[in-house]
Amino acid sequence: MALVKELILRKNEIKVPIETIYFGGGTPSLLSIKELNLLLQTIFDNYKVIENPEITLEANPDDLSDKKIIALANTDINRLSIGVQSFFNDDLKFMNRAHTAEEAYHSLKTASKYFDNISIDLIYGTPNLSKGKWKKNLQKTFDLGINHISSYALTVETKTALHQFIKNGKVKPLDEELALQHFEILLEETAKNNFIQYETSNFGKQGFFSKHNTSYWLGKPYLGIGPSAHSFNGKERSWNIKNNIKYIKALKKDEIPQEIEILSINNLFNETIMIGLRTIWGISLNEIENKFGKEKKDYLLNKIKIHLNNKTLSINNNCIIATQKGKFLIDGIASDLFLI
Repeated sequence: MALVKELILRKNEIKVPIETIYFGGGTPSLLSIKELNLLLQTIFDNYKVIENPEITLEANPDDLSDKKIIALANTDINRLSIGVQSFFNDDLKFMNRAHTAEEAYHSLKTASKYFDNISIDLIYGTPNLSKGKWKKNLQKTFDLGINHISSYALTVETKTALHQFIKNGKVKPLDEELALQHFEILLEETAKNNFIQYETSNFGKQGFFSKHNTSYWLGKPYLGIGPSAHSFNGKERSWNIKNNIKYIKALKKDEIPQEIEILSINNLFNETIMIGLRTIWGISLNEIENKFGKEKKDYLLNKIKIHLNNKTLSINNNCIIATQKGKFLIDGIASDLFLI
C-alpha cells in the first residue's frame, strides 16, 4: 500500500510524539478494517505515539452499516466524524448527498452505542432551510446525545452546478441575512445545551473538543499522508501531488511526491491572525511579540482600534478575542489586520 510506504519514508519528519491521528479527506470509511489496522500499526511501529491518542475516522452515513460500525469499534479508532449535513431529505437532495435522513439518524443511533466521541457536520444557509427546520436539525442532534458539532454556512463556488443553477434561476440566490439568523440560532441553541463554541464553526461539550483540529489552530506541526495531503513543520508547508498514479510511481522509487513552500514572516503572521481570531483562545499579544517582534505587535494594536470601537473585538488577559457580534464577520476582520 502506497500510504504505508509514505508513512515509513517520512517517519523522521515529526520530532514530537503523535497526539492525534485523523483519517479524513476523500472517503476513508471505504477502507477495509484490515487496511485501517495496517495503517495504524505502521504508525505505532514507526512513530512515537502518546498513550490513548485521539484517532478519528471521517464517514458518511451511507458508509456506516451496523456491521461496519461494530467492526470500527473493535479497532483503535475512538472518534467518528459523520457528514450528516441535515436531517431533512429535501436538503440532502439539494446538496446532492447520497444518504437519506433516515440513514443519517440510524447510523448515529447505532454509532452512539459504541462510540462516546462522535462529531457531526451540519450545513445552514441553504435556500429552503427555514429557521424552524434549522432548530429541528439542532434539536435532533441534541436528542441523539452528540457531543460535538461542526457547522458551516453553505457557500457557492464558481464553476459548480449550484453556481450555474443560481445563475440560470433554477435555484434562488443564497440569503446572507437568513444565514446570519441561522448562525445566531446555532449559537443560542448550542449554548443552551452546554456546548462551547471553541472555534467559529466548531462546538463541543467540555472534554469533547477535537484535539486534532485544535492542534492546527494552535500552530502545531502535522504530517499529511496521501495524494493532495498537506503538512506543516512550523516554518514550511508542503503538499503531495494530486495525481494518484504519479503519487504511487514516485513512492515506488522511494521519492516523496511533494512540493514545499517556505512561509514568509507575513504569511506566518497572517495565519496566526486568521486562526487565532476563529478560536476561543484568540490571539496572544505575548506570542505575537515573541514570534514577530514589538513592531508587529504595535501594528496589530493600532489596526484593531476600529474593531474595538465597533465592539467586534475585545482584549482579555492580553489576548485579542472576537466578540459575539464579531464572530460572523471574522473573515473580513482578519483580512483587515493582515500584513500585505
